[in-house]
Amino acid sequence: MTTAAHLPVARPADVRRAVGRLVRADLRAFGLVLALNALAAGAGLAGPWLVGRIVDEVRGGAGVGAVDRLALWILLCALGQLLLARWARYVGHRFGERVLARVREEFVRRTLALPAATVERAGTGDLTARGTADVTTVGATLRDAGPELLINSAQALFLMGAVFALDPRLGACGLLGLAGIWAVMRWYLRRARPGYLAEGAATSRIAEIVATTAAGARTVEALRLGGRRIAASRDAVEESRRTRVYTLFLRTVLFPVIEVSYLVPVAAVLLLGGVLHARGTLSVGEVVAAALYQQRLAGPLDEVLMRIEQLQSSGASFARVEGLARAPRAVPDGSAEPVDGRVDVSGVRYSYERGGEVLRGVDLTVRPGERLAVVGPSGAGKTTLSRLLAGVEAPTVGTVTVGGVPVVALGPERLRRQVVLVTQEHHVFLGSVRDNLLIAEPDADDAELWAALTSVGADDWVRELAEGLDTRLGEGGTRTDGSQAQQLALARVVLADPHTLILDEATALLDPTTARHTERALAAVLTGRTVIAIAHRLHTAHDADRVAVMEHGLLTELGTHEELVAADGAYAALWRTWHGEPS
Repeated sequence: MTTAAHLPVARPADVRRAVGRLVRADLRAFGLVLALNALAAGAGLAGPWLVGRIVDEVRGGAGVGAVDRLALWILLCALGQLLLARWARYVGHRFGERVLARVREEFVRRTLALPAATVERAGTGDLTARGTADVTTVGATLRDAGPELLINSAQALFLMGAVFALDPRLGACGLLGLAGIWAVMRWYLRRARPGYLAEGAATSRIAEIVATTAAGARTVEALRLGGRRIAASRDAVEESRRTRVYTLFLRTVLFPVIEVSYLVPVAAVLLLGGVLHARGTLSVGEVVAAALYQQRLAGPLDEVLMRIEQLQSSGASFARVEGLARAPRAVPDGSAEPVDGRVDVSGVRYSYERGGEVLRGVDLTVRPGERLAVVGPSGAGKTTLSRLLAGVEAPTVGTVTVGGVPVVALGPERLRRQVVLVTQEHHVFLGSVRDNLLIAEPDADDAELWAALTSVGADDWVRELAEGLDTRLGEGGTRTDGSQAQQLALARVVLADPHTLILDEATALLDPTTARHTERALAAVLTGRTVIAIAHRLHTAHDADRVAVMEHGLLTELGTHEELVAADGAYAALWRTWHGEPS
């Protein structure tokens, strides 16, 4: 079920087990919902039976008093059914909200446990669609459709049982009259799940295209790719339209057949009841009661069938939400403890799934506390190497270890304490400045937060905010520019206090003066720690202990700045070009 483009989808058996797990987590409330629904359905049976009694009493010569007494009982039973049904819905909706909260929490937990590489390959659209549209659909079902389905299923079963109780022949006749509904439901259910899964996948594709186009809007404009992106969007919308038309076709067959089928059992019961009454085996009141039961069956049965149709859509959504359980997980903490901070890259090769070999055999050792700059032209493999060093990707061939332990074998919490990768991509979370920083170290106090901000040069602008650390950022609060957002990301790194820090163009959005100040401040704060900087600004390489030069996926030069300039190789050429000197 897993592809390079999409996250897994749960199998029907997995979905059933997940539903059972959610019910068992709140079994008492679920039992109360069932009991209240059964009582409400039982109270609803009294009305048609009492109407039949009224008919027989009147035919037997009873007066107005007898009719009034029976009518009063009808009113009391209807009031009891109303109160019980209202209580059942209240308990059912509370149950549904608690279950929905568990689904959301589980989805977030599983999402955070996904390896970064898995999320990147899946794309933002698929995960976003599952976390928004699919979770919302599941929530609506759990909150509304679930309780309604229980209530109406109980009513339908009790009504059919009442017809059988009056006369088994009438019950069998009414049940046979529903054969058309059974046949069309079998036809529908065989086609509904694949149809709704295809519809969900098409929705994910639209979300992916919109998200990536919006994120790369400037690139699209600069390279004049607008036409291609519009064409891709149209193809995605057309695919979504086709899937939606298909599921609409299924519904246009299902519902008309069901509506017609409701009339058949009522007519059949009346005809057979008339024959049985003519033979003297049934009274008119019993025939009327059976017909009323059969006629009232249309209401709850229609609701049940409507909810079953909704369950096909929500079942597909739940399969996509629950599918995260089948996705690769990050390695749990519990792996071997690195003996030190030494980083070893041995015979590393790496190829992306849809591309050639990016790294062609890299050997590198970074000593604890060393500052290493990795330089080279675009496409040399610098970023790929940084991802391998940070454990985001695993090498195709070879090993990357820290303290003698493979980086990919470290659990998320331990890895974060050993190696942190900071790129030019950053995120400001909705919340206060304090909230954005405490993500890295929940136990940090204000003094530690201010120290982290000061170390990256962000304390000045934070102090100017109206509420300082408690100022709300993002939508509905203070907007941050690119350099401020990146400084917050770097402050989080300081708070995380990793042994090895990998900077992949981490200061790309800062102006040169601020970037240099930030890099020096970080170097001062991380004294004694390993810093590996993927550098485009060569002043970073100048300040490093050693410089590694990469070309075409190979490590071609390694040494100090002075040694490499004196060697007059690739690094020396880059240095002269950086300073505007002729090559």
